[in-house]
Amino acid sequence: MSTLLVRNIHTLVTMNAQREELRNAAIFVRDRVIEKVGPTSELPAVADEVLDLHDRHVVLPGLVNTHHHFYQTLTRAVPAAQNCSLFEWLKTLYPIWSRLTAEGVYVSTQMCAAELMLSGCTTSSDHLYLFPNDVTLDEEIRAARDIGIRFHACRGSMSVGESLGGLPPDRLVENEEHILRDSRRVIEQFHDSAPYAMARVALAPCSPFSVSPALMRESAALARSYGVRLHTHLAENQSDVEYSLAQFGLEPGAYAEAAGWVGPDVWHAHCVRLSDSAISLFGQTGTGVAHCPCSNLRLASGLAPVRKMRAAGVPVGLGADGAASNDATHLLGEARQAMLIARVLDSDAAAMTAREALEIATLGGARVLGRDDIGRIEPGAAADFITVDIDRPSFAGAQHDPVAALLLCHVDWVDYSFINGRRIVDQGRLTTVELPALVRRVNRLSAAMVNGM
Repeated sequence: MSTLLVRNIHTLVTMNAQREELRNAAIFVRDRVIEKVGPTSELPAVADEVLDLHDRHVVLPGLVNTHHHFYQTLTRAVPAAQNCSLFEWLKTLYPIWSRLTAEGVYVSTQMCAAELMLSGCTTSSDHLYLFPNDVTLDEEIRAARDIGIRFHACRGSMSVGESLGGLPPDRLVENEEHILRDSRRVIEQFHDSAPYAMARVALAPCSPFSVSPALMRESAALARSYGVRLHTHLAENQSDVEYSLAQFGLEPGAYAEAAGWVGPDVWHAHCVRLSDSAISLFGQTGTGVAHCPCSNLRLASGLAPVRKMRAAGVPVGLGADGAASNDATHLLGEARQAMLIARVLDSDAAAMTAREALEIATLGGARVLGRDDIGRIEPGAAADFITVDIDRPSFAGAQHDPVAALLLCHVDWVDYSFINGRRIVDQGRLTTVELPALVRRVNRLSAAMVNGM
């Protein structure tokens, strides 16, 4: 059995039921699970691995990313797509994305995971819905495993191309029988339902404008037969709402209900234009939402009414969203943006506090992904936590509340990150990948993909 001790923590943000914040605290881990939390003086003095933070670090649970498209790292800042709304943006990038390869999936997954982990994320989902050329979900799962992030792989799909009234070109859609067959395969091969699992699978038809109602219903039935979760995009902007009304005669929330896509095993990305009745429905059924503030701003989709959702009991987590619609992958930055948007949307500077935004980024994301073993620091939880050294220029003058300073001030990278009890970020550097070489590889593949080489 291996043990880990992190001691002399300046402020420990537990996110436990009492939302305790402990001074001069320590965490004792045994076999990748937190065993004890409390004052440094009351915890064991020795362990197989000891990290002394010298009363200079805030420690909090690892952040949880509930929505992303890792492959889009290869197409960030493409000039023709820089100033487009959602549908225009998609139509501009679909031809480029048709050149995606298995190598591109592996490399972009590692690049996105690296950025996420350096910005405080320890658990991420990803929604891969394009499978051209030799692409499979397997490469993404392998890349996430190799770099060390806790991962929820969403087997996405598109089956309705332009010839059938959908948005994607026909060459990028899949046969629905194949989608369901491959969905069953990846669940059986990769999904781990055990506590503290490092890899889980969800089924994720891309959106109402790229799959049929039949595939939505059959995917839901298949997922529930295996006990896995469901994920899709919903009500991302006004054009999304208008498509739903024109094609199905239903607004997005009502369409989701009709297709069987509500319940505690479902989460939807964006929900910027979700109606009040749908918000009430989601709250009553425990249907989750992935809030993606920067992407929604970048594409001018709107401001998601997160405060109203939370008041209605809707589970809300954070999502960085696609690396080509953000175009950054910084989860602490998303939490800050979520806090600021809530204040502007309600014209109320108290609409969301820094601590509420951090709760959404940790416990909120854990609930959206259906996990009770992450998002908090207390006995029995997974050893997923991050540290930020408060002795940095951006925290000067903010020592009276270093927890709020995590969002009110600026954090470029975290100093340490432990995932599953393993030190993944050490003094601001990744331990599982050679970052300069990875950047070079991403740039090479990106140039080839965008330029059609």
